[in-house]
Amino acid sequence: MKLLVTGGAGFIGSAVVRLAVARGHSVVNLDALTYAACLDNVATVADNPRYSFEQADIRDRAAMDRILAQHKPDAIMHLAAESHVDRSIDGPGTFIETNITGTYTLLEAARAYWVAQGRPSSFRFHHISTDEVFGSLGSEGQFTEETPYDPRSPYSASKAASDHLVQAWHHTYGLPIVLTNCSNNYGPYHFPEKLIPVIILNALAGKPLPIYGDGSNVRDWLYVEDHADALLLVVQQGAVGRSYNIGGENERSNLDLVRSLCGILDELRPKPQGSYADQITFVTDRPGHDARYAIDPARVSTELGWRPSVTVEEGLRRTVEWYLANEGWWRALQERSGVGERLGVKS
Repeated sequence: MKLLVTGGAGFIGSAVVRLAVARGHSVVNLDALTYAACLDNVATVADNPRYSFEQADIRDRAAMDRILAQHKPDAIMHLAAESHVDRSIDGPGTFIETNITGTYTLLEAARAYWVAQGRPSSFRFHHISTDEVFGSLGSEGQFTEETPYDPRSPYSASKAASDHLVQAWHHTYGLPIVLTNCSNNYGPYHFPEKLIPVIILNALAGKPLPIYGDGSNVRDWLYVEDHADALLLVVQQGAVGRSYNIGGENERSNLDLVRSLCGILDELRPKPQGSYADQITFVTDRPGHDARYAIDPARVSTELGWRPSVTVEEGLRRTVEWYLANEGWWRALQERSGVGERLGVKS
């Protein structure tokens, strides 16, 4: 199968690229190389004859038309997006342009390409989204594919809009789409502005470990390589027009998660005195902070046979070990704009 992966130099996209190439697929990695992208993420496959790279912006229709006509993919896996909630609070315009306008432009290019190819029923436009489009849960329940959309941040609103566009292009134009909504990802190559890498790297640097509010916000944590496995399964076997929720079945409060990370660091890189947990600091919550996310992955499990293989305890240990072994990777990224700063405090 020949895949065009947008955002393939990012965190989740690069995991998809690495796994797809390892499984024998041909992959075209399309990435604009904005601040959160890093070609080192795909260095292990860069010389593989089944891999190629195109630097382009999904808002550039001419570039999208050229790339599709040249490479003739069997499927598009659309992961390119602005994804950091805090940055969306400070600068929502970029999220509207990339996540909404960019998805629209890519959809139109994909539709034109699909029509030019004779409308093959085997073609897929796979849109990868987030559970944040569903809003916030109370202490009980889980998001299903039928949960009404209720986005609370500029980021989640822009992703919700892109989900609706993809569904509309299927119902109006017949474009063969599949859609997935995932829970919080973590693992190797996670850009160092997100919670888990922030905690690891601040701990190592002796800095405060910031936790929003009282740390009671709950997330369902999905190891990124499990997610990549699910995405490749959906693009090949998912039913056209169907959406699938992909979750890790690993709910943890932010405070419990940070304490777990501190425990692993205490074991693997102990401090001269005390615990890394001594550095935990509670900070003012961000505006519109959702209380709890939890995914019900029953559909993808029942219909496609997928289940997460990595527990959060195992995944966190793997992640900490990876950051300890890859200091050169994360130190270079810490120099990029906004990394290490408190963002998302505008109101």
